[in-house]
Amino acid sequence: MKRFLAVANMFIVSACASTTNISVSDPDARIYVNDEYVGMGHAYYSDRKPAFTKQRVTIRKDGCLDQGYSFRRNEKPDPGAILGGLLFTVPILWVTEYKNTHAYEFDCTQQVED
Repeated sequence: MKRFLAVANMFIVSACASTTNISVSDPDARIYVNDEYVGMGHAYYSDRKPAFTKQRVTIRKDGCLDQGYSFRRNEKPDPGAILGGLLFTVPILWVTEYKNTHAYEFDCTQQVED
């Protein structure tokens, strides 16, 4: 019984977090997720938000217009959360994860100065 509870706890704890790798074609572009800086050209993003939440990605570079994208936490199923949800109900909020990688093309459109 102790072994079962230990395995179940492992599924519950690991089921909540989801991580994705964000890369941009321009290595000098700054990456923001939900207005928080996460890296330049390449970044990792992780959270414990429930399934189907939307994350806003903004790519910025000096002299260029910002470019915006988004992704949702519904891109692939999370087997650990599904199993935990069947056993304990609560992890059912985290039954999906982000894809492993999100790649964005950044085309610098020059800002027009007044």
